[in-house]
Amino acid sequence: MFHLAWFVGSGYSLQSWRGPWSGVGAQEWMRPQLYVDTARALERAGFDYMIFEDGLMIPDAYQGKLDAYLRYGLEAPRLDPTMLVGIIGQATEHIGLIPTISTSFYPPFMAARSLVTLDHLTGGRAGGNLVTSSSHRAAQNFGYEQHFEHDLRYRMADEWVQLVTRLWDSWEPGAVVLDQEADIFADASKVHEINFEGEFFKSRGPLNAPPGPQGRPVISQAGGSPAGRAFAARNSDTIISVPVGVEGMKAYREDISDRMVAAGRKPDECKVMYLVNPVVAETDAEAREELARRRVRMRSEGALHRALATMSYFSGIDFSQFDLDQPLPDLTGKVNGHQSSMARYAKDSEDGKTLRELALGHDVVESLELVGSPDTVAAQMAEAMEEVGGDGFLLACDIDRRTVAGIADGLVPALRRRGVVRSGYGHSTFRENLLEF
Repeated sequence: MFHLAWFVGSGYSLQSWRGPWSGVGAQEWMRPQLYVDTARALERAGFDYMIFEDGLMIPDAYQGKLDAYLRYGLEAPRLDPTMLVGIIGQATEHIGLIPTISTSFYPPFMAARSLVTLDHLTGGRAGGNLVTSSSHRAAQNFGYEQHFEHDLRYRMADEWVQLVTRLWDSWEPGAVVLDQEADIFADASKVHEINFEGEFFKSRGPLNAPPGPQGRPVISQAGGSPAGRAFAARNSDTIISVPVGVEGMKAYREDISDRMVAAGRKPDECKVMYLVNPVVAETDAEAREELARRRVRMRSEGALHRALATMSYFSGIDFSQFDLDQPLPDLTGKVNGHQSSMARYAKDSEDGKTLRELALGHDVVESLELVGSPDTVAAQMAEAMEEVGGDGFLLACDIDRRTVAGIADGLVPALRRRGVVRSGYGHSTFRENLLEF
């Protein structure tokens, strides 16, 4: 069996708002109901979790202006996903909920308290997707002139996790007594200062909030670069990954397993999830027609600017300065942002593609192309996972009610008929369900 999760790639932001099935998406994206409806549908389908991407600035990397990002709704707007998770948690019972937290800019004490609060609010279903952020513009919103160097960010993140974990552990098991007759809420002998002093962070502790039902909320991370993979192997309970093809997926899982063993962990303690964006329709022919329509849309002038703006954001380099009909320039050593994403662009350019061809033909969210009827796509997923030996898929589809229904009420029943995904939840907390198989 394998796990299923949903990646809300634009976070608490604009979702599908110009498509044929968007409904009132343009008016309701900032309201909770669309996300609540999505979470309930995915919970009926037995998904392990929803994860909400986030950002902390409006980029201006492309053309040196905000224009493209605001025009196309790229990386902006962004509302705070931690607040949304609290609302969704009240409307659901089983599905895990993961907002994104920046280890570079969120003070460890505040992050530890926020995630414990969410764990209480959701009855033990909260997690945190830890990112180091990538943009100088984000750093400038927090008082820095420039963002920290890539590998330094991960050294800081390791210490950040150590401190947050120490804060979560500052209340021993059994510290909360709740003895009404003796008038004792908590046993002070079991709540401790931590007096943490590291290279980057310092905190006296203890946390002023008792542990939630999980004790430690689930930690997620997207480990792509060597530094990111090492961090994920040491700290994560689940990993977002985008290796390309079955062989790439298998090699990634093996690499993470080796790194986990070297870090003193068991590989099955962390679930590696592969990003996919299935195209599911009633028949294989209809699904292929829909994929063809999407590819036509991807070759429009607007799509070109969106792609170049995305590449500029990922890299911190303005791609408007380059000749679109020449190959991708050599950017070795120049990227301080999303290094693994830019490495994929570089790999895709090895056959001599021009920058225009690369921008219009590149998909950054898929490990596998999955296209067909529910039964066809279910067979593709089952076959790939059997060969990879991995843990599951993280679906990065549009959020509109028709798309979600196609997955929850079409694809998942086909997967269940094959016995490859769960038909219900066996435990009460997110971590327990994640580790069930």
